[in-house]
Amino acid sequence: MTVPPSRAQAVRRITLFSLATNFTLSLAQIAVGIFAHAFSLIADASHTLADIVADFVVLFAAGRAARPADPDHPYGHGRIETAASLFLGVLLVVVGLGFLWAAGERLQMPADQLPTLHPGALFMALCTLLAKEALFRFGMRAGKRLDAPVLIANAWHARSDAASSLVVAIGIGGSLLGVPFLEPLAAALVGFLILIMGLKIGWRALGELIDTGLPPGELARIEATVRAVPGVLDMHELRTRRMSSHVLCDLHVRVAPRLSVTEGHAIADTVWASIHRAHPHIDEVLVHIDTENDLDQHPPTAHHALPARDEFLAATRRAWGENDALAHWLAAHPEQLQLHYCEGALEALVLLPAADTPALALAPAELFSRLRAHIPALRHLSFYRENDTP
Repeated sequence: MTVPPSRAQAVRRITLFSLATNFTLSLAQIAVGIFAHAFSLIADASHTLADIVADFVVLFAAGRAARPADPDHPYGHGRIETAASLFLGVLLVVVGLGFLWAAGERLQMPADQLPTLHPGALFMALCTLLAKEALFRFGMRAGKRLDAPVLIANAWHARSDAASSLVVAIGIGGSLLGVPFLEPLAAALVGFLILIMGLKIGWRALGELIDTGLPPGELARIEATVRAVPGVLDMHELRTRRMSSHVLCDLHVRVAPRLSVTEGHAIADTVWASIHRAHPHIDEVLVHIDTENDLDQHPPTAHHALPARDEFLAATRRAWGENDALAHWLAAHPEQLQLHYCEGALEALVLLPAADTPALALAPAELFSRLRAHIPALRHLSFYRENDTP
């Protein structure tokens, strides 16, 4: 599985823009914070620097995820984006806990120990708030358009920065108005919200890493698509998993037990095409063809006790005699022998061309009776001539 280059380039461009914006805001906050004696701005700048680290992580993940599949990674490198989302989720949790801890400490500080702030600090906090909110909206739209969970995670990180800038603005404004306790109180609230965001993002990424399937409603729609395919009698063991923006799916499809291999394969191809057409977000589909519901067979399938082709041919030589021409002819012409494994029993069909076929030394009923003495699971043995109608 390979991430399209155009998508990887778009993720890279958006992340570079976010990186440049965060770096500029961080420098501006530090400069204004030092000038205005606003230590909250300097702290918020440190929070912004965490965004820069996160952006580097996204750039690394997007570049690695765009690499094509290789022998060591046959499904591609999409899980790198998932791991990056998990990292960002953990980072949000840490930042949220940090806000809660800092808010608790500030609430215990005497009012006269808080610094006197310059009004320019409030202007800088408001500008930062607007810039961060704009980054959030831009990143969310891009993430949904490109179906890039890592961009959505990074957008929520920008929203957490906007929330922290709101805390700074409220704190600075409250300090300028003579109500200094508003800053730590708001910080505690925003810290809790950031913590919840990080847990949600991290939980989703963790769900992908442990191969959590699609929601039940989507599974029901996939099942309806499969059941509508002509030739499909039933289906079971539908399994899905996510890998970044990709979805992998495998399922078992039951068809009539006496279909040819080629017809069963054609039905599987039709199922594959129908799923891709009706559910374009599903990238890979693996269809296993069953002739009966293998979930009902115990344990694990009754077919394991039935003889394979070579065992069947060896039984014909023992039952019909080592010198029996028919047994040797079947061994030399495997395409003329069809074996059907149905409901825990074996059915055999022998196709006899009009020419170059040994005559039946015994009646079909006698051949069946002798062979069944060696293969008790043999339920039917049928012979058809080339110009017979089965």
